[in-house]
Amino acid sequence: MSRYTGPKFKLSRRLGISLGGTGKELKRPFPPGQHGANTRRKISGYGMQLQEKQKLRHMYGLNEKQFRNLFDRAVKQQGIAGENFMFLLESRLDNLVYRLGWSNTRYGARQLVSHGHVTVNGKKVNIASYLVQVGDVIGLRERSRSLKTIKEAIEARHHLPNYVEFDANTMQGKFVRFPDRGELSQDIDEKQIVEFYSR
Repeated sequence: MSRYTGPKFKLSRRLGISLGGTGKELKRPFPPGQHGANTRRKISGYGMQLQEKQKLRHMYGLNEKQFRNLFDRAVKQQGIAGENFMFLLESRLDNLVYRLGWSNTRYGARQLVSHGHVTVNGKKVNIASYLVQVGDVIGLRERSRSLKTIKEAIEARHHLPNYVEFDANTMQGKFVRFPDRGELSQDIDEKQIVEFYSR
């Protein structure tokens, strides 16, 4: 299954979560479609698990194969599988570029990475799914620092998570530590996702 490229607002309304993180998508808090506001269907246990999985998958913009492979990797690690999974998702390069505020969306952050604007420990990395290790330094190539889109995104940034650091002088960020579960989205019930893949 390829990555979703359809209308993001409709998808957000269908899943009941702001995928862009702005909340603009949920001005109409009901599913899209002619009968969206009048939908009163009961969701089964499997349906709830599937919905939680789709929420998280679309939030980070992964296709099903990537998502499942990362989940399998999380299960093999020590600790709670669901939390490990979210920590791995959070350590993806495109996500950390988004968290540093170099782009307003994860989709834009992925484009910055794939177009070769981002470096890790001084080396160009153009793979959005690259897993950044704790202590790695994320930077921008010299010619990319003056890009208008990046400057505008940094100026519009309203929050910098505690698990990343940003130096405005060198235009570099650092992945300081893995996040705590409380620092990540509370709209996701990762236990449902673990149950979905444990069937």
